[in-house]
Amino acid sequence: MLLLPATLTVAEARDTVRMLRQGLRAQEGETLVVDAGALKRFDSSALAVLIECHRLARAWGKRFEVRHLPPKLSALAGLYGVAALLPDGAPPGVQSEVA
Repeated sequence: MLLLPATLTVAEARDTVRMLRQGLRAQEGETLVVDAGALKRFDSSALAVLIECHRLARAWGKRFEVRHLPPKLSALAGLYGVAALLPDGAPPGVQSEVA
């Protein structure tokens, strides 16, 4: 599982994508998982980073999951119409933090 940083704005987006790309290549299994639980400060660039991770996962023939997506970022994804690209990866029976 890959972890997003506490801050992910336009200023950090390029470096974060580079770091995640390297980490995603090393992740084994059928599903690429990103944990967004540490995110405290973000803008719409965080969505762009997660969508790029989704694109990479699909290109590599893998599923993509996001865990612990902050509610405000989830709402932003819904507003932009991209929420379906960021599936919640909470284990079955565990209530997601995204409402």
